[in-house]
Amino acid sequence: MPLDTSTYTLAHLRLDGRRWNELRRLSASISTSGSADGSSYLEQGNTKILCTVTGPQEQKQGGARRESNEAKVEVELNVAAFSGVDRKRRARGDRRSQEMQHTIASAFQAVLFTHLYPHSTVVITLHVLSQDGSLLACCLNAATLALIDAGIPMSDYVSACTVASSPTGSTSSGDLEATDPLLDLNGVEEQELAFLTIGTSGEEGKVLVLVMETRCRVERLEGMMAVGLEGCGRIRGMLDGVVREHGKNVLEARVG
Repeated sequence: MPLDTSTYTLAHLRLDGRRWNELRRLSASISTSGSADGSSYLEQGNTKILCTVTGPQEQKQGGARRESNEAKVEVELNVAAFSGVDRKRRARGDRRSQEMQHTIASAFQAVLFTHLYPHSTVVITLHVLSQDGSLLACCLNAATLALIDAGIPMSDYVSACTVASSPTGSTSSGDLEATDPLLDLNGVEEQELAFLTIGTSGEEGKVLVLVMETRCRVERLEGMMAVGLEGCGRIRGMLDGVVREHGKNVLEARVG
């Protein structure tokens, strides 16, 4: 079913009532699972992720031992059959899941202080309970909170969001420069628009993840990147607020 862009054309409002640069409602909590070393639950719009972290723990002796002085980050992605509208059960080893697992593992391998835990493994397990767009970005945000809860040292937060090319642009270069990219897509927008997922670390916005699976005019990429970097900075502030609020509650519980 084609995306109805008439509302955006007339009032510059998207299907869910947001403007082009507005994020969806983000709520999260830490220490949601007592059996894991670290855990988090994150809702970004209607996308809901439960994340647990195990480790650092010694590598298993059964397989080939990793000859490295750094810890290895492993990611397991489990997508519930009821998470999407089609209710299809995704195979554990399908290509889409493997690509996401590799992307998430590579991002956190770059920010975690893995040299402090030689010959060990950090396992990030992500359970997708509901899908409504920005799945990879939400997984990165949820994993960041769970790793912080686990107490594993890292250089900074990893925050991510999606950006799409505006549906109102025409083929002329002047109109392309005037269009505004859309920030933080929902599921309907992802199906119809060219978009990218960007993940950054730190206040300076160092890019760790940049994934684009659809085609887009090269003239629009610079604007999409600029909006995405700004969105990642705003999400970083939200994640920092969740961590500070959790720390405040823990401190008050111990003191009181």
